[in-house]
Amino acid sequence: MELLRVLETIRSPFLDTIIGLVTRLGEETLIMVAICIIFWCINKRAAYGIGIAFFFSGLTVQGMKICFRIDRPWVQDPSLTPVSSAMDHATGYSFPSGHTQGAASFYGSLGVMLKQKALKIICFIIILLVAFSRIYLGVHTLLDVVVSIVISLLLVWLTSKFLSNKAESKRKELILALFMVTYSVIVIIIAIVLYNGGIIDQGYVSDCMKAAGAGIGFAIGMYIERIYIDFSTQTKNLWMQIIKLLIGLAVILAIKEGLKLVIGTGLVADTVRYFLLPIWLTVAYPLIIKRFISIEG
Repeated sequence: MELLRVLETIRSPFLDTIIGLVTRLGEETLIMVAICIIFWCINKRAAYGIGIAFFFSGLTVQGMKICFRIDRPWVQDPSLTPVSSAMDHATGYSFPSGHTQGAASFYGSLGVMLKQKALKIICFIIILLVAFSRIYLGVHTLLDVVVSIVISLLLVWLTSKFLSNKAESKRKELILALFMVTYSVIVIIIAIVLYNGGIIDQGYVSDCMKAAGAGIGFAIGMYIERIYIDFSTQTKNLWMQIIKLLIGLAVILAIKEGLKLVIGTGLVADTVRYFLLPIWLTVAYPLIIKRFISIEG
């Protein structure tokens, strides 16, 4: 807590704005858009590696949040004041940090995959900057961000080791998909048990259900695409790539936000929406791309 107090003394409107922009590099929406771009237009295998690390670490962090149930810094110590603009996205428990998890899993995966040393260094600098931003903004402690970095980078390393074996088979893909689904279901069960026991409220359960729904959707979609669809990211020209991307992202937005108007919100509705996001990403849109847009390599 002492570090948060020190950083609170050096805040200024200018620094708050700059660091507020830095912290957005770890937000779910930006990372999802980046995964879509990589998956649909650049390199499917790289996107799968990023997605596996991102969803596994997200599930782990959400599970740890409801198990440890550590309050935000300003709840633990009312004398601390977070930057007000950061509080809208500071939902759920404090430990571990979700933004740091997103940044570490995404940029860590990129850092492992990129060959240029300078780009690797930039990726890991971004991770540290996002982690620092969470502390500066007063929404996380040093322990929150350090644990998130360790968990996420460990899962990035395990994912890279798993994918380094390029021998692919239906059995290997099925085992990975089943493991991800099982892990997601375990998180759902823990969340529901704690909720029914009156230990956590609906808001905390919702974050877990979203992560689990996305994890299940990604696992199923990844298996179906890799075994049965196998679309090509190549198109006739750059304009087709841009059009393809814009259409895909428009539907992502419609599912994430527009679907609320149709099915509403709540635990089941939120889980369904987040399940459909990776299904569109990995199955529905790749089928359209393969049929109407891509040039088979």
